Amino acid sequence: MSWTLVRPRTLLLFGMVAALAACSTGPQITRTQEVPETADTPYKNILVVTLLSKFDSRRYLEQEVVSQLSALGTTAVASTSLMNTKTPMIRDTFMKMVENIDADAVLVTQLSSLRSVGTVVDMSPEATLNLRPTAYWNVFSVDLTEYVEPQAVEFEHSLVLRSELFSVRTQEPVWGIESKSKFSLGFDQAKDYSIIINEAEAIAKYLSRDGLLAN
Repeated sequence: MSWTLVRPRTLLLFGMVAALAACSTGPQITRTQEVPETADTPYKNILVVTLLSKFDSRRYLEQEVVSQLSALGTTAVASTSLMNTKTPMIRDTFMKMVENIDADAVLVTQLSSLRSVGTVVDMSPEATLNLRPTAYWNVFSVDLTEYVEPQAVEFEHSLVLRSELFSVRTQEPVWGIESKSKFSLGFDQAKDYSIIINEAEAIAKYLSRDGLLAN
């Protein structure tokens, strides 16, 4: 099995998405490899690997994928649960994990592309109105205070993830999909992990739909 670690820009993926609120719909899925007739499917014990530069980014996605697969009745183990931040992300590391958990397949997900466009937007002003009576009947003194917030930046993102399933027996890929998501977020919004959940749900759904899971 051969896996390539994507370029360092991948640290933007969930480091940014997990730290900021996002508004998105579910990803659009395209199959990049159909299951061959000779594949030794279905698989009952899958090692889940995410190839991103930030450990937490990998851990978030792997844990969610494991959760989704477990809900479907398939045993799955996150690679980040078997390593720490200093463990090298090399082939031998993952092959030892395969042996230790007796996995029959390896699911590898990595970033294919991420495009981001930021737009400066004007914020809505806030006004405070104070009325005070005067010495004259039905006449009031009016104090109007208006506060205009500083301009904000909104980001529009286009995200593409590539997932492949490898057979441990043949060490060849037996299945692949590409997921495309578009979402927007503000710079100062609260945390929201919906992007990770949506991606994990889509991966598990298509693995199950294509008959790759023993459940």
